[in-house]
Amino acid sequence: MEFQAHSPMSDQEARNRRAVLEFYAKVLIPMDFKGAMQFFGSTYMQHDPLATDGPEGLRQFLDTVRVATPHATTRIKRVFVDGDFVIVHVHVTPEPGTPGLAVVDIFRLEQGKIVEHWDVIQPVPQSALNANTMF
Repeated sequence: MEFQAHSPMSDQEARNRRAVLEFYAKVLIPMDFKGAMQFFGSTYMQHDPLATDGPEGLRQFLDTVRVATPHATTRIKRVFVDGDFVIVHVHVTPEPGTPGLAVVDIFRLEQGKIVEHWDVIQPVPQSALNANTMF
């Protein structure tokens, strides 16, 4: 398999990146669905097994998480863009003072709107076999 060398971000990639970061700032970090619809395309396919398809699935998920972890924090560590995909590496701490979770969210956008989402979640261990962090 052959991969292309990194090239400068296109205008559309930059718009996609801004849209996802704004989605984080207005919806995911505050766990507040009220402004979410402006970020979705005509469809929203969910691959996270803890949420149903469509915007309503995200609303229900955020309502559940907000009640279960009212003091959660989310810190974006890095963002990658490849065409219509935006990948965000985040540190989620559901409870203060705990190691939290390493999360990678993958969004696919069409015409600047989110139409699909995947995530990969791993608990941050108390100790590791190396001196590196997960972030």
